[in-house]
Amino acid sequence: MKERNEAIAYCLTYQDVYEDYPFHDPNWCVIRHKKNQRVFAWIFEKDNYIWINVKCDPEWREFWRNAYQAVKPAYHLNKQHWNSIILDGTIPDQDIYKMIRESYFLTQK
Repeated sequence: MKERNEAIAYCLTYQDVYEDYPFHDPNWCVIRHKKNQRVFAWIFEKDNYIWINVKCDPEWREFWRNAYQAVKPAYHLNKQHWNSIILDGTIPDQDIYKMIRESYFLTQK
């Protein structure tokens, strides 16, 4: 996964979610739960790459950051609970999907 449209399309496969542009800026797309309006994926372009901010269990936060150089403390969000995934082609899609899935379930409550 390297493209914005791929990230958005994958996030929209989850049940009861929708795409939103809360800052009236086409660069910032968020994917929210319909029931509680919580965001589980922040998708944006920075430094010529697409980034996705995802919520993560603090027990897994450092694992992902240590496993991949393209996983960083979240850009513009609480760095204890959120990571940024840089879609530079170095992270296998399956691991990107795992991080997005975890964010979906953590924000669903």
